[in-house]
Amino acid sequence: MSDIQKDKKPILLSGIQPSGHLALGNYVGAMRNWVQMQQDYLGIFMVVDMHAITVRQKPADLRNRCLSFAAQYLAAGIKPEENVIFIQSHVPQHAELAWVLNCYTYMGELNRMTQFKDKSKRHEDNINAGLYAYPALMAADILLYQTDLVPVGADQKQHLELTRDIANRFNNTYSPTFKLPEPFIPKAGARIMSLQDVDKKMSKSDSNENNYISLLDPPDVLRRKIKRAVTDSAREITSESLNRPGIGNLLSIYSVLNDMQPTEVVNRFEGQQYSGFKGELADSLVAFLEPFQQRYDKIMGDKGYLTGILDEGSMRARHMASKTISKVYRKLGFVPAGRS
Repeated sequence: MSDIQKDKKPILLSGIQPSGHLALGNYVGAMRNWVQMQQDYLGIFMVVDMHAITVRQKPADLRNRCLSFAAQYLAAGIKPEENVIFIQSHVPQHAELAWVLNCYTYMGELNRMTQFKDKSKRHEDNINAGLYAYPALMAADILLYQTDLVPVGADQKQHLELTRDIANRFNNTYSPTFKLPEPFIPKAGARIMSLQDVDKKMSKSDSNENNYISLLDPPDVLRRKIKRAVTDSAREITSESLNRPGIGNLLSIYSVLNDMQPTEVVNRFEGQQYSGFKGELADSLVAFLEPFQQRYDKIMGDKGYLTGILDEGSMRARHMASKTISKVYRKLGFVPAGRS
């Protein structure tokens, strides 16, 4: 497919911070949707390393995670020839536009961001300006590419609303410059919860590795985590099991892995002991992740291939972003480079 043909597609944009370990929840909530939508959209998929440094990072670990996350995008089925895959810091226009948008974002708006409040509580020793202002960088990520659609979960919806407000403010101050992105909210489906703390969503950055299923966990680790997963005082699966947080979460995971409705899973296992069901769930999980992990290992074993895809993606992203930043700078009244 030529670049001209690709550019006729509406643009879908998403990214994941390279922190922790990509988990089954990330696959269900984001990556699976990316794969399903790539035929109808030009996907712009980032590893957002600039967002990651609002929390202190070990440089070597950050570099390794960036490459690992990109390889996992590919292993999940994102086609590099159909999409734009890159690392955020390889496209300097993200930082350039973020500064401009900071000047069009009100402190009252940033004060209302719930994620800043949550992260400030978790990182009280490092409440920095980047953590406070990073919604402007997120807005830049989106608006740089004249994005049509942004997949959002409940925790990101507020940021997309702010992005639209900032874009409207700039457009009304000057003239139409940014496309207003629309949210993509997936159809109601399985919401993967923590294996040990079933009141919380499964998080790739959880400090307790027993709370999440990493996409790269080896079979013995997967089996151990499922065996230890919290259930309840009942012993066998009944028609009420879906309403019980612990076993209900495991039934939802089985439904995702086997493309079934949760009620179908209950019907299949009704009357069986939790221990037997957990064994079958572990088998399904191992079988589900095995081909993904094989593709991942192959990609990570060929760093030239991986860095080539990222270089190509960043080159194309810079080309797209430069069109927007040039338009923004012209409207602001900045003197064009090379003509002063």
